[in-house]
Amino acid sequence: GWFRRLLHKPKPSSVERSLNSSHSASSSPSSSSSAKSSSSSPGTSLATSSIPLSLDISASGSPRWDKSYDVCVCHSEGDVELVEELVSYLEGQPQGLRCFLQLRDAAAGGALGTELCDAVRSSHCWVLLITPGFLRDPWCRFQMHQALAEAPVADGRTIPVLKDVDRREYPRELRNIYYISMVLKENSFRQIRDTILRYLQELCQSST
Repeated sequence: GWFRRLLHKPKPSSVERSLNSSHSASSSPSSSSSAKSSSSSPGTSLATSSIPLSLDISASGSPRWDKSYDVCVCHSEGDVELVEELVSYLEGQPQGLRCFLQLRDAAAGGALGTELCDAVRSSHCWVLLITPGFLRDPWCRFQMHQALAEAPVADGRTIPVLKDVDRREYPRELRNIYYISMVLKENSFRQIRDTILRYLQELCQSST
């Protein structure tokens, strides 16, 4: 009886066959593995691509304006020239990213610790330029800890950038956050910009 029913079972239509084949192709391990190959594990270099913005992050009423700065750049004194170049690049973007640069924007006469804490609280994102000088500077580590206290969950706000530092020296506190390896300066600047814009875009989307 069961064999007779099997012989008389109607065949699937061509539409059903095409749907089944497309479903099996989309859920195959090879396609999922190829998608995962573009990502990397925490504590490794992160490569980001340019992202199209569907929302105007500069519109009035945008949550972007809830803070004074889009990004605070944390760096050592020996990296001032590189940081000034990065800030000039970010501020020259069409979105006019607002950057906090300590030597330029800190209030004259203000206490160093207070100014650094205020800069972190007043910024959406924080770029940590991790160089040998950064690792030796206690104030850089202080600012890094303030940023982590402000946003302990890795949500794209803290952006570590490694330059002339071996991966083994990557701060243990940041091991759960992807970093950008500054090999080619132009590419690194673009990745930093895209990461900041992505966070601001998601911030605007969540508010709507």
